[in-house]
Amino acid sequence: MSLFRSVATVGGFTMVSRILGFTRDILVAFVLGAGPVSDAFFVAFRIPNMFRRLVAEGAFSAAFVPLFSRKLEDGDNKNALEFASHALGFLTGFLLIFSIAFMVFMPFLMQFLAPGFEIGGDRFELAVTYTRITFPYLIAMAIVALLGGMLNAIYRFAAMSAAPILLNIILSGLLVIQILFPVYEAGLVLVWGVSAAGVAQVIYLVIACKKENIFPPLQRPRFTPEIKRLFQLMLPGLLGAGVLQINILVGTIIASLLATGSISALYYADRIYQLPLGVIGIAVGTALLPMLSRQLRAGDSGPALDTMNRAVELSMLFTLPAAAALMMIAEPIVIVLFQHGAFDSEAARITSEALIAFSSGLPAYVLTKVYAPGFFAREDTTTPVVIGVIAMIINVTLSLLLLESLAHVGIALATSVAAWMNAATLLIMLRRKGQYKADRRLWLRVSATLLSSGWMAAALYFIQPVLAPLLQGPLLLQVVGLAVLVLGGGLVFAIGALLFGAARLSDIKSMLSRQKSA
Repeated sequence: MSLFRSVATVGGFTMVSRILGFTRDILVAFVLGAGPVSDAFFVAFRIPNMFRRLVAEGAFSAAFVPLFSRKLEDGDNKNALEFASHALGFLTGFLLIFSIAFMVFMPFLMQFLAPGFEIGGDRFELAVTYTRITFPYLIAMAIVALLGGMLNAIYRFAAMSAAPILLNIILSGLLVIQILFPVYEAGLVLVWGVSAAGVAQVIYLVIACKKENIFPPLQRPRFTPEIKRLFQLMLPGLLGAGVLQINILVGTIIASLLATGSISALYYADRIYQLPLGVIGIAVGTALLPMLSRQLRAGDSGPALDTMNRAVELSMLFTLPAAAALMMIAEPIVIVLFQHGAFDSEAARITSEALIAFSSGLPAYVLTKVYAPGFFAREDTTTPVVIGVIAMIINVTLSLLLLESLAHVGIALATSVAAWMNAATLLIMLRRKGQYKADRRLWLRVSATLLSSGWMAAALYFIQPVLAPLLQGPLLLQVVGLAVLVLGGGLVFAIGALLFGAARLSDIKSMLSRQKSA
């Protein structure tokens, strides 16, 4: 199985989803603006999404995929499907009860979930109504996480990677209709669209699973030893995800102590660097977990080690130049994307500063996505969570220490430092357990990638002043100038990568030939 092909599949669909997500956000802003309806919608959309991340996706996938993959590797497909069926029954049953309870007590819970909304006010009443409508989305996402995990376990990554695109297409389509034919209340249209998108994703993945003959049989769930093991593995992930949400909340509170615009600067900078992180980091992590699980189950420790090394090599080949480029041309990127209307040059300046600080940790964020499957594939969900919790504590502590001297940049820089600490500790633990060792090819390729990225950064530094007239002109000229920077930087890096040995033409031809033969 080609790791490159799998990463390209997941990364390609993730890229499309992120771009459509930007389009959706632009349309939401156009239709709802900034008022009680938009506030209520974002709360209603955020709450089930938060619980989805806590329960249905990260923690569940990290526990389920290795167990399911190992059963497939043992050749017992019937037992694997029965295990998936029992897991589906318990997960959806629990979330159904949980969702009904939340929907019933939503007026009471909303006082804590959105304490700034005045009880009985427009935002409060709309948020209660909207959240009751969107909450079934959580159950749909639980089913999607399980069916997608099954497909990933047999190396069918396209369907699960493409599923989120449906949400953005449906919501964007409804918003366009609302613009052309504003018949119904826009907020209600959107929240019903969220639930409809959840159902659409379930149907899409059911069809994909049936096509691959791995749809779990519908039967009464039983609490088997395998299900007990699943929940044991999920618990650390749930705790870690809970701490992450607390960390995000604390970061927002810290940023609220700074000058007006600091929270927005961090948000917009985060949106930019999350694009390469999502496309590269999530893609590599998603493709890597089932491969490692099945290789380790088959006793192939040598191929498993090689898979890890190639995953690091591939991720750094794309991440190091991306980080260097974001740091060198942060301001032109922010200006072209956001400096319009009320977003002035001062907002662009502070946002670009945050982007530089965030980007310095981009390789570490991606390495964390690569190293963590090395633990998950061995059914160790505790170690990454413990390390992650320590990293989050460091993040908050550093944010407070750097707050006075560096303001919002200190918060972004603390995030990057904590990410490097997280990645380094994961690597050290893997090495101490004798589960990972970088080979000579990895050292040579990553060193060459670093050299090529430095070569590209130097080129961007000298090219920017030449393109200053374009970057300071009308929007169309700014877009042209940024395109020249991005494409020129990419070309310089590609030349450097071939010259210094970060990538070889023979490897590229081999990857492409596997793509065509797939």
